[in-house]
Amino acid sequence: MKLSLIAVGTRMPDWVQAGFNEYARRFGRDMPLELIEIPAGKRGKNADIKRILELEGEKMLAAVSKGSRIVTLEVTGDNWSSPQLAQRLEQWQQDGRDVALLIGGPEGLSPACIAASEAKWSLSALTLPHPMVRVVLAEALYRAWSISTNHPYHRE
Repeated sequence: MKLSLIAVGTRMPDWVQAGFNEYARRFGRDMPLELIEIPAGKRGKNADIKRILELEGEKMLAAVSKGSRIVTLEVTGDNWSSPQLAQRLEQWQQDGRDVALLIGGPEGLSPACIAASEAKWSLSALTLPHPMVRVVLAEALYRAWSISTNHPYHRE
C-alpha cells in the first residue's frame, strides 16, 4: 500500500522538506510515503477564493491514484490516537488500496475533495501552519506504522 500526501503549496522552507523526507525514508517498502505538491492559486485583494478552491480541489483529485482511499485533513475531522491510527493503517492495508491524504491550502479543502473523502482526520483542534502539518502527519504515520510492525520507535 502506498501513502500519498497531496498538499496545496510549493516552495516550502527547507526544514519542512527535511522533516518530511526524514520520516518518509524510514518507512518500509511495504508502505512508501510520497509527497505530491499542488501549486496554490494566486491570492490577491480581489481574488475569487471560491474559484481558487475549486481549481485546487480539481488538481488534488486529479493527483489521486485511481481507486485510492481518500482521507482529508480537517479541523472538524476525527481525532485518532497513535494506536488507533495504527489500526486504521492495518485495516487500509488489508483493503488493498492505496491511500491519498489531502491537505488543503489557507482556506481548506474544496467541497469536491470533502465529498470524495472516505475519512476525515483532525491532527489537532489547533490551527496548524500548513507546512508544519506535512511534518507532523509524516511523523504520525511513521509512528503508526512502527506500532503495527513492532518497530521500537514507538514507546508507550
